Amino acid sequence: MNTVTLTGLGKSYGRTPALSAVDLDLAPGITGLLGPNGAGKTTLLRILATALAADSGTVQILGADPTTTDGRVAVRRRLGYVPQETGFPRGFTAFAFVDYLAILKEWTEVSARHDEVRRVVDLVGLTDVATKRVSALSGGQRRRVVLAQALLGRPDLLVLDEPTTGLDPAQRGRLRDVLGRAGETSTVIISTHQTEDVAALCERVVVIDGGRILFDGTVADLVAQAADRVWMASERDPAAQHAWRTGSGRFRNVGDPPPSAELIEPDLEDAYLLLVGDAARETELEAAS
Repeated sequence: MNTVTLTGLGKSYGRTPALSAVDLDLAPGITGLLGPNGAGKTTLLRILATALAADSGTVQILGADPTTTDGRVAVRRRLGYVPQETGFPRGFTAFAFVDYLAILKEWTEVSARHDEVRRVVDLVGLTDVATKRVSALSGGQRRRVVLAQALLGRPDLLVLDEPTTGLDPAQRGRLRDVLGRAGETSTVIISTHQTEDVAALCERVVVIDGGRILFDGTVADLVAQAADRVWMASERDPAAQHAWRTGSGRFRNVGDPPPSAELIEPDLEDAYLLLVGDAARETELEAAS
């Protein structure tokens, strides 16, 4: 059963389209959302989080219509949201901030609320700094405070915009475990530039660019599209769309290889770069014709 159904979704800022005719269904599990800056990812997530209204199309979230007041309230009661940027009230400790959000989410019984706040603070590994002011925390710790409030009440829908920003590898590993557990029963959608997080965590990947969906399927299916298009060489190949020097001193080339190329297995980043690059070239050719 779908948690989210978007049909013909459109959103513009002035004359600039951010989303165009987007169709998307989300069910329980973890979906990774990839795309370059300005692709429309944050706009899409803000619509899912009921923080922004679409200009056209239909939106159904958790069985409710978020264009109505009652529908928005119903969705928000079952929603966890990590926005791209978050402001914090001055003087709040980590515990107090999450507790404040719990109050806004209608946790009125103090003892039960505090138990839940302690649970989510511990989940994100902040128990030792829970009494510190948010202003004294590192960027990664502040990001985990925001994630903690999103996990309150085990929401049915988790909308996460760049949740791993500022986290070190160990913290990202812990986050993967937390989100993996959440995805067993809830619908989780994660926007990130970290393709390795998507490859490690997500059952499904959606790639968006120019406000349109370029790919929607499994990680394995996207990677398969890059087969025979990644090769190693002693130097950067001028025919490659992307190339970089690896730790071995050799160059990883991504694009259309020469006949004698030393082909290697692609990964998700290779496939993503090729998909977006090929789409951009098609757009340029259409504009030129």
